[in-house]
Amino acid sequence: MANVKHMVHTIIFITYIWLYYWVTDALTPNPLSHSLTNPLVKCVVVFMQILSVIALPQYIFQFLGLIVYNPFTDNDVPLKCDPLSAPFICFRVVTRGKYRRLVADNVKRHVNVCSTVGLKHFMIEVVTDNPLDLDTTNSRVREIVVPVGYQPKNGAMFKARALQYRLDTNDLADDEWIVHLDEETVMTEQSVRGVVNFVSDGRHDFGQGLITYADQQVVNPWTTLLDTQRVADDMGKVRFQFEYFNDAPFSWKGSFMVCRVKAELLVSFDHGLEGSIAEDMYFSMRALMGRHTFGWIEGPMWEKSPFTLWDYIEQRKRWMQGIWLVVHSFNIPWSIKLWRALSLYGYMTMALHALLTVYIYFMPQYSIQWISVLQIFISAVGNYMFI
Repeated sequence: MANVKHMVHTIIFITYIWLYYWVTDALTPNPLSHSLTNPLVKCVVVFMQILSVIALPQYIFQFLGLIVYNPFTDNDVPLKCDPLSAPFICFRVVTRGKYRRLVADNVKRHVNVCSTVGLKHFMIEVVTDNPLDLDTTNSRVREIVVPVGYQPKNGAMFKARALQYRLDTNDLADDEWIVHLDEETVMTEQSVRGVVNFVSDGRHDFGQGLITYADQQVVNPWTTLLDTQRVADDMGKVRFQFEYFNDAPFSWKGSFMVCRVKAELLVSFDHGLEGSIAEDMYFSMRALMGRHTFGWIEGPMWEKSPFTLWDYIEQRKRWMQGIWLVVHSFNIPWSIKLWRALSLYGYMTMALHALLTVYIYFMPQYSIQWISVLQIFISAVGNYMFI
């Protein structure tokens, strides 16, 4: 059934892209291409066209990921090994300590899910800036409070500071594993099975899987709909980069982040301000510099979308600020961050891309056809991600 769904989805996806070309008539040679035009306007439009397609690589990855890999199999993740023989796994939740009830409920749920899967060698660890006084009578649960006076050597701040504190006080063995979770992240049985399979295989130092946003109570339907793009991004571009290249040139989230202890210690989270806003992205760039490999993990985890549209905007603004610092860091070579930079600049020119698509539809004589073909592809794939 999953294969049938994937085949139907592939047909719909390709048809959707074809409809974009049919409506815009972009594949038909433009009879006005040699007509008289204002040279200055033509140069400006062509230059803007070129700018608008710098995001093409990530949309190629997105297209290939959705076509090549079956997104309908994550609800059935069989264990490929005995969980009793799996390496020790520390599920690490990092929080500022403002929402005790949320953290306590999720910790209890994490323990239950791991036990249901049959996992024995695990621990749920909460690293918090403010004491939560969690129930730690269960030996599998512990709370670590980051000291107020703790200062990382290189000046890491915010979440990166808490993450680095646990590395500085690390008591895990090199071949054990850490699964990083946000305080609101909910593990499913499928995702835990996927993690067990991944760490037992041990081929890659880092791994990540799918996070969905509509499997729990939906607080704000509009922000949840907007986050469908993130789900499609995981299923397409992110999965393709991990499965096909075992690399992370475009994207890497801060939750559902699975790391071998030895590799995480080598990469570190202590990279000053530039590595403290989008600490997850900076971490992945440093991991690439160290030639570490990445893998895809089957099974989804759950989160909730921001509760208000303003929260959604603030979240995106913070991400853009953090990624800007990563892309323009002098400590990361362009050979490592080029694709991430193109992705960032692509997002920054989204409005330009939309404006040009409309303008060229009505004034085709000012466009270059092959660039228009690429523009339509980007528009079709990008808009499909919200469906």
